[in-house]
Amino acid sequence: MSLVALAGIGVLTGLTTVLFGFGGGFVAVPVVVWADAALGADAMRVATATSALVMVVNAGFATAVTPRRVLAALRGSGVLLLLLAAGGAAGALAGRVAPPGPARWAFVGYVALTVVDLLLRPGFLRPRAEHGDTSGGPRPLPPLLGAPVGAVAALLGVGGSVLTVPAMRRAGHPMRVATALANPLTFAIALPATAVSLSGTALTAVPDTHHRLVGLVAPVAAAALLLGALPVIVVLRRRPPRIPDRVHSWAYIGLLALVAVAMLPLG
Repeated sequence: MSLVALAGIGVLTGLTTVLFGFGGGFVAVPVVVWADAALGADAMRVATATSALVMVVNAGFATAVTPRRVLAALRGSGVLLLLLAAGGAAGALAGRVAPPGPARWAFVGYVALTVVDLLLRPGFLRPRAEHGDTSGGPRPLPPLLGAPVGAVAALLGVGGSVLTVPAMRRAGHPMRVATALANPLTFAIALPATAVSLSGTALTAVPDTHHRLVGLVAPVAAAALLLGALPVIVVLRRRPPRIPDRVHSWAYIGLLALVAVAMLPLG
């Protein structure tokens, strides 16, 4: 895959960062697997490591330009953020030794189960107030969710938002707030995961400079994705689109399903 194509796909990662809180890593996994297919079985490890770096930059930047009044909903979440970071480090360490084939299918399986859960279990497509719950506004996320959420997100490269957006939606937040709050939570997961990935040892030596790795990270692919993503994040944060909440939640589910299907031929 050419660098121009990667930069073009980076635009999509910017869109998903702002609109869905994905931090870009969720899209980066299948893209980097395709781009670095020459790495063979190691492509999935490189993809999850590279996606962590993409998430750190995208999610960190998106958080920095998010209005303070929105981020105020995370006040008092220090323990949650620390446990997310601890889980992210543990998941990244596990990913260095996990068999790449099962990890890829675990990615597909987890996303598919998430889609089924969002469709069948109440609370995501409809806010709590719509089905009779008026219990005093959004609830905080339980801190104990931090470690398992961080570990799964870093291990599979699915991005923290695949777990945190549904949780915050069911806690009572509208989609625009749930997706915005997913970025700082994703940053907490991806930062230690990236540190672990950069300190790893490349598993495959490929003479093509496109496949030179720093640890387990493909820096050229990451840079191309970020080149396309960051300007989009700036524009959409300054002029956020007005999307009806119901449409926003259905689009989130549709994108999850699309990425799961995109990974199927790679198994």
